[in-house]
Amino acid sequence: MELAHVWISIPVCCLYIIALLGNSSILLVIAVERRLHKPMYYFLSMLSAADLCLAISTLPTVLGVLWFHAREISFKACLTQMFFVHAFSFLESSVLAVMAFDRFMAICNPLKYTTVLKDRIIMVIGLVICLRQVIYIFPVVLALKGVAFHGGQELAHPFCYHPDIIRYTYSNSWLSSFLGMFLQLYLTGTDLLFILFSYVLIIRTILSIVAPKKQQKALNTCVCHICAVTVFYVPMISLSFTHRLLNSTPRVICSILANIYLLLPPVLNPIIYSLKTKTIRQAMLQLLHSKGSRGRQLRHLRGPWD
Repeated sequence: MELAHVWISIPVCCLYIIALLGNSSILLVIAVERRLHKPMYYFLSMLSAADLCLAISTLPTVLGVLWFHAREISFKACLTQMFFVHAFSFLESSVLAVMAFDRFMAICNPLKYTTVLKDRIIMVIGLVICLRQVIYIFPVVLALKGVAFHGGQELAHPFCYHPDIIRYTYSNSWLSSFLGMFLQLYLTGTDLLFILFSYVLIIRTILSIVAPKKQQKALNTCVCHICAVTVFYVPMISLSFTHRLLNSTPRVICSILANIYLLLPPVLNPIIYSLKTKTIRQAMLQLLHSKGSRGRQLRHLRGPWD
């Protein structure tokens, strides 16, 4: 689809701009507003940081292909990009699991919520999930560094993705694909099972609430997280199985799924949380209003001197 790259680049660039601005805005608002210095918003900032880094990790090669018709990438650069793409992708999965635990504590054990999720505990959780990705993904990248590849092969995506790269190894690609799928199922599968188990307990607690308004209020606090989980896991599972189990799938379908997988969560997550979370929406509007009024005051002070 090289002839359509200029037209394809327009919506892709718009999506990248929305992802970068949206997630940066959420990080800025949570950092500036002291009333948002709570566990729920700390975890939301982790999600926005993972989305932001995921978008940035694919941005150079995607725009290089669409704008500058970049045809090649060095092996070291490809491995580096693959490491960051998978690390931030798995990191987002872990953050979603931690956010499910946050919702479980807030709904099922509200009296212990503030005592369990203290600032120090949240910092430890963030450090552990970051180390978890490095410990599991770094050895995979090191193992690929010593593998011989066929040169001059075309990748199915404008970025380096493990199932796409291992098809061109001289060694047994099926074994490498199986190991990669096992790692993905272990990391994201355990996260997804933890999320599902948390929501089983959450739903059981919500159903035990007598007052309908309280039931609705408790359920509304989970809507954003459920949307984020759906937006992340459905494209990821579809892409993984398409690459590994359905070899006859057209490359255009694989490319579309890959771009949806990497662009949809960073684009939609800030929109979902901004629209559905009243405190985030109010904080953003207040921040914009304060900056606007400060700009008008500066123009007014410059007026007599002009």
